[in-house]
Amino acid sequence: MQTYNLTIKLLLAILCVNVTVASGQDLNDTQQNTDKAPLTHHKKEGYKNTAPDFKNDTAILPILWRYITEKRVDPTPTKSIPVRELTTQQLNNLSQDSVIRLGHSTIYMHLSGQKWLIDPVFSERASPFSFIGPKRFHQPPIALDDLPDLDGVIISHDHYDHLDEDTIKRLAKKVKTFIVPLGVDKYLAKWGVSKASIKALDWWQSISFDNVTVTATPTQHFSGRGLFDKDETLWASYVIQSESSSVYFSGDSGYFDGFKQIGEKYGPFDLTMIETGAYDRNWETIHMLPEESLQAHIDLKGKHLMPIHNGTFDLAFHGWREPFDRISAAAVEKGVMLSTPIMGQVISINSVEPTQPWWKN
Repeated sequence: MQTYNLTIKLLLAILCVNVTVASGQDLNDTQQNTDKAPLTHHKKEGYKNTAPDFKNDTAILPILWRYITEKRVDPTPTKSIPVRELTTQQLNNLSQDSVIRLGHSTIYMHLSGQKWLIDPVFSERASPFSFIGPKRFHQPPIALDDLPDLDGVIISHDHYDHLDEDTIKRLAKKVKTFIVPLGVDKYLAKWGVSKASIKALDWWQSISFDNVTVTATPTQHFSGRGLFDKDETLWASYVIQSESSSVYFSGDSGYFDGFKQIGEKYGPFDLTMIETGAYDRNWETIHMLPEESLQAHIDLKGKHLMPIHNGTFDLAFHGWREPFDRISAAAVEKGVMLSTPIMGQVISINSVEPTQPWWKN
């Protein structure tokens, strides 16, 4: 029974890591192509990565065999993850440009007085089912219903640990604008989000809301929420610029030369939020090793690096602490300023204070 449960869990995890611009808005927004979209990622059989030699080698049977036979070390926390609880009033009272990790890749941002969420996942499991699949290590620092009304939500791609149906349905009436990669808009419309509030972007397209500009940029990943819809929707990272700060959000990605291109075009960044977790030798082209995440930060010309995509769900073979330990060691070696806040801790983008290795306790 234990082997059966592990097999089902891994299949669901594989779905998470594997498996047209709308108009109309009551904000003063503008949208534009900042570059001609590269033809290489538009194919009849679906969206493609830009690297000509890209391979996605996530064959299920070898991974299942490893999951059954390999002994795992420290896959989930044995003690409670530290979380700083947040209130609606605290979020409403923020004045400086700030980011707050709420878990995994879910980020709350206060930018030029606007309230934004990235990849909001508030469900108990990163799974299409409520009873099985990767389960949270900790609860979000604030309940979904306690969030203030939001100016925008940004989605990086359609995997279950980034696009959560229940969360989107519950946010639908309190968000002015949803920004998604091409094709992901179909899910939001199906779940009750007004089509007029959805902005679907291709790589290198930008959209502005008063003093905040969001630009979709390339990543090296893939998409799909089932067994038969692979790469039918696009995946993206984002450059997010306000009056006083510039941040980068990686979404999910393997290491590729696109980071240098983004850094040359939009860098330097005050803060980069880069995936550092759920990596493995069996899918190294679609998720970065921690040392590659650090190199991506350098390529992007980032000032402070916040490693994300860790600390909330068990999605790979490595121990839950390992991404933090490896990225910390790499940052010391390369002289990179690292920010590892407790979930719920407010980080001021333009005056990032030192953080502690909370995962070691």
